[in-house]
Amino acid sequence: MRHHQYNPDFNFVKDPVEFTKYTDRELLQYCLGANLYMPGTKDILDTVIKKKIPGLTSMVMCFEDAIAEEDLPEAEENVFNFLKQMSQILTSGTIPENEAPLFFFRVRSPEQFKRFTNRLSASQIKIISGFIFPKFSTKDGYLYLEHLKYLNDKFEDVLYGLPILEGPEIAFKETRTRELMGIKNLLKPFRDLILNIRVGATDFSSNFGVRRGMDYTIYDILMVRDCLSDILNFLCREEENYIISAPVWEYFLADKKSKLDSSVETDIHSSLLKRNPIVNSAVDGLLREVILDKANGFVGKTIIHPSHLKYVNAMQAVTREEYEDALQILDTSGGVIKSTNNNKMNEINPHRYWAEKTYAKAQAYGVIEDNSSYAKLFMV
Repeated sequence: MRHHQYNPDFNFVKDPVEFTKYTDRELLQYCLGANLYMPGTKDILDTVIKKKIPGLTSMVMCFEDAIAEEDLPEAEENVFNFLKQMSQILTSGTIPENEAPLFFFRVRSPEQFKRFTNRLSASQIKIISGFIFPKFSTKDGYLYLEHLKYLNDKFEDVLYGLPILEGPEIAFKETRTRELMGIKNLLKPFRDLILNIRVGATDFSSNFGVRRGMDYTIYDILMVRDCLSDILNFLCREEENYIISAPVWEYFLADKKSKLDSSVETDIHSSLLKRNPIVNSAVDGLLREVILDKANGFVGKTIIHPSHLKYVNAMQAVTREEYEDALQILDTSGGVIKSTNNNKMNEINPHRYWAEKTYAKAQAYGVIEDNSSYAKLFMV
């Protein structure tokens, strides 16, 4: 897989790299981008084979909140059939293995995780990139991680875990610090199996009976913003270095035929922050939130509608100026130097962690000329 295949004619300064589930974790953790969720009951085989969602690189089939509990047996059978058919398709060469999206499965509980995976064969495991653990907490997190390690050892394959932090223990201030410290300690022995960490802003919001509207971002919801801030504080530090994916945007009025408004300024960030119309209210809101996601250190975003995919992934690309700053910092041993563009200082030691992350994102999403290139990348 490679990002931005929906726009094959775009001229990158540096092209994004190809990746599969077997790509080194240090790079792969940056590659998930727009991670598309679908209910486990949905038949997706034709969508995958015929590439009906341009640019799809990673997707999740959900056994939890996306379906009713009584539909779980149907969802499991649907997924087993999908994995069986995908295995046959990949073996036959109908789709090259490196062109298949990364497939993840959001399980419902530790018990369901064990029951479901105990039925999997080695050929089915080969298709799966990992499992998403909902409402991950110190209470049952070890059960998920222990079984994940067992599966890796049993099949001698690569299967990653993606915990979702969304429970009330984190939402409520009086228990948050203890819970996040416990989760950090719990994850540490399994670090090599953790691809990234997800956050559930919808669940956090539900604890307070609030919901963000289309005209503002999740960072405007004070209680949720505090949760996200503390999660980043505990787990996004240099010594922890977990990649954390941003929460889902709930609105999808995107029109596939939408075109960039001719009045948009060259710098799309400026246009969005000034609330000049870009595409439509839903997409403009999404783009504004992605800008703030990036500013706060999130990489990628959970999405629930295919129309969001190209916008989220395009906005992960790195500009030439950012890329050149990152290279300059990584190639210098210490001190302070003037940036290549002569418009800022690059302080080598304080900026090194940023440079490492920026370089990895450049590998995953490519390097574009400047801020005006974002719109050219996603408006096709």
